[in-house]
Amino acid sequence: MAQKKLIRFKEIKSFPNVLEYPENMPGKWKDIFKNNNPIILELACGRGEYTVGLGQLYPGKNFIGVDIKGNRMWIGAKAALTQKLSNVAFLRTQIDKINQYFNKDEVDEIWITFPDPHLRKSKTRKRLTHPKFLRLYKQFLNTNGLIHLKTDSPDLYHFTKTVIELYELKIIADINDIYKNENIAAELKIKTHYEGLDIAKSNTVFYLCFNLPEKINDNDEKLNAIFLPQRT
Repeated sequence: MAQKKLIRFKEIKSFPNVLEYPENMPGKWKDIFKNNNPIILELACGRGEYTVGLGQLYPGKNFIGVDIKGNRMWIGAKAALTQKLSNVAFLRTQIDKINQYFNKDEVDEIWITFPDPHLRKSKTRKRLTHPKFLRLYKQFLNTNGLIHLKTDSPDLYHFTKTVIELYELKIIADINDIYKNENIAAELKIKTHYEGLDIAKSNTVFYLCFNLPEKINDNDEKLNAIFLPQRT
């Protein structure tokens, strides 16, 4: 397995659709894609199934899968190259540095699909829908930009709904079991490797779509009071 990872790490460096810790990227993505089409990110993309799937569905948009684990990203990047998806790219970097790669209003949508829910209360700041991250996204997501969360974790789903309420975010869609919906949207039918594992054992997939206000208010103390363990 270690040898396989090393081979992938070496090979991915030659992939034209993968950028590893690139510098001076804000405003340069139109040069990468050779067009001015809308840019959509998938954060913590893992194997990149969603990035590739969205690229197949929407050839008039550009998709960037973001993750730190290059050996997993290799799978999606390889698939995109094989399928000649010129609107799909991958960015290898830490999520908490994502604001360094885009200009203000440069991104139209963000997808967060089956991320680590960080179930321990002491780890709530690592959840990708925590206000810590929302403030990063606000720096490059356009005014009407959407954030999509798809997860099988009821904890992450309810945490995000609490954040939406406390920080006065606008809900566009809220589905507490997407596969009960007969008219499920095409993009919600895309399945990742982690969805198939059903790690949460909930047999339910939740979906939230929301956008951010012009200014994200400061209710961090209230959020901490609800979710962080209290000292006695």
